[in-house]
Amino acid sequence: MLYRDYGQTEEKVSLLGFGGMRFKNIDDHDECVRLMVAAAEGGINYFDTAPGYFETRSETVFGKAFAEMRKRGLPYFCSSKTFESTESGIRREIENQLKRLNIDTIDFYHIWCILSLDNWEKRKKDGVVDTFRKLKEEGVIRHICISSHLIKNEIKELLMEDVFEGVLFGYSAYNFQTRQEAFNAIKEKKLGAVIMNPLGGGVIPQHPDKFKFLCREGESVSSAALSILWDHPEITTTLVGFDTIEHLNDSLQAMESYKPRTKAELEQIIAKAQGSLEGICTGCAYCDNCPEEIPIPYYMDAYNQKLLDKKTDDPVGNRLKWHWSLERSGAAKCTECGLCEQSCTQHLDIIKRLKEIAQPAQ
Repeated sequence: MLYRDYGQTEEKVSLLGFGGMRFKNIDDHDECVRLMVAAAEGGINYFDTAPGYFETRSETVFGKAFAEMRKRGLPYFCSSKTFESTESGIRREIENQLKRLNIDTIDFYHIWCILSLDNWEKRKKDGVVDTFRKLKEEGVIRHICISSHLIKNEIKELLMEDVFEGVLFGYSAYNFQTRQEAFNAIKEKKLGAVIMNPLGGGVIPQHPDKFKFLCREGESVSSAALSILWDHPEITTTLVGFDTIEHLNDSLQAMESYKPRTKAELEQIIAKAQGSLEGICTGCAYCDNCPEEIPIPYYMDAYNQKLLDKKTDDPVGNRLKWHWSLERSGAAKCTECGLCEQSCTQHLDIIKRLKEIAQPAQ
């Protein structure tokens, strides 16, 4: 396992991290704990969860796994988050989190999911930054972090606070163009850089033919997508949401056999990605808030097929029918209220896509 400095802190964290939102069976605590312990035995020491993952059940599993790791003398860092912004709300939430996590202190605590600068300003006015400072002074949290999907120069507004020690953000082999300026701002501040959705929420491994240009000889697309991120020395940790022991072992093997690319190899891959992979939905599901109850994540998943599959007749319709049991006509219920686009972490043109789905070109 490779370890890197978390920003300007003195923490050494594993380059491969454990994301707690994709357990195969969250109600089988023993199985989930075994998976986390196996990850720790493989050298992973950064474990990330949140109160919204499986309706707090992920944090409960983490608490049981941490207790087992302590028994075995396995080191770990705990990362979690909060949507709350008032002092009373944050304190109430973190008190419950600490109980579920079975720990006294959260190592990396994030102001969770800043989707817009207006949202950021509101949360600042509510006192979120001051509260986080207090929690650190009290020893309830150790490092103040932020989770953001802002792109381009917008993220600089957050980092001007000079309070953050690390940033959790989306960055992968296919969406780096829209995130590059944000990544540059993080590098400039020398902050811990933790990557979520390094495999595009599953999009990359699900389309090996489309993403085979990432691979070196004998390398799977998943391994290639991870190793390309590891080629960036400023990236601290890449979070993978493991669901099975086989999935974990594949990623550990990719780390074991990792060999950095040359600058020329990396530039060649970047050039190929720039022309073909922008705009693919990663499936984070933050847009799943439609007042008309349109299951937008499913429709955006189907729209991915339009972008990825150029051979099949009606790839969008087939995906909707056979994978999600939906009809194209369901997208026509859109009233263009814009709530989904406000929530979209990738700033996709969801309304336009829904129209295309509902009224495909003849």
